[in-house]
Amino acid sequence: MGIIDFVRKIGEKTLYFPGAFTGIEFEEHSLNYQEILGKLGISFVILDLDLDSGLEKMNMGYRKDAKKTAMKNFILFKKNSISKIITNSPEDFYMFEEIYPTFVRGWDIKIEYICISILEALKKRKIRYLGPRETREVVSYQDSCYLARRCGIMNEPREVIGILGGRIIEIEDNREDVLCCGAGGGVYKNNPNLARGAALNRSKGIPEEASKFICSSSLCYANLKSVNEKPIEFSSFVLGKLRGLGI
Repeated sequence: MGIIDFVRKIGEKTLYFPGAFTGIEFEEHSLNYQEILGKLGISFVILDLDLDSGLEKMNMGYRKDAKKTAMKNFILFKKNSISKIITNSPEDFYMFEEIYPTFVRGWDIKIEYICISILEALKKRKIRYLGPRETREVVSYQDSCYLARRCGIMNEPREVIGILGGRIIEIEDNREDVLCCGAGGGVYKNNPNLARGAALNRSKGIPEEASKFICSSSLCYANLKSVNEKPIEFSSFVLGKLRGLGI
């Protein structure tokens, strides 16, 4: 076990945490985010092993096992001098931010959802699409249930999309009243027919004018993409726009 430094100057030992689903099922999204962080000058490290936050265990009712996972991770983070975690997983962000403080005595690691990291860096570096309104790409956006309902993160991803040249047409039942894509809570893996049915129901509302349906979660993306061609994961949109701007 070791730690891999992806920048020359580590700074405060900020860990990039892709989450188990992204890291294993959609490694390309993890690599996208690593490239985005690098382009925006955000220092980070990763751990060269697959980490599980314990959320799935907790959702299945194995609370004691989830707590053991949290405590084990905390020891590992401290051993590697991690003081901050940036994650692109809404589910793991919720787990770290809301549940770990109740599981782990002395939990003091700062947690940041990656769209907020990206937004702050874009503003700091004054990166912005300056083209006229008619040249902006018309898109729509799917809120993550965890981000919107449980963590209140709704404006920041929309602001990133706007800064990079997207013009959002909102889908109905969004923000804190978002209609679930159907993948969460283990449904995607354990009841794929139910998950697919929910995805079909959600995809009916995608605005016709939108060229892309941007998903803030790899899990949402995977489920919705199985029934519709418009879904794109957040990192793919952001990285494509940054490259288009020559960054």
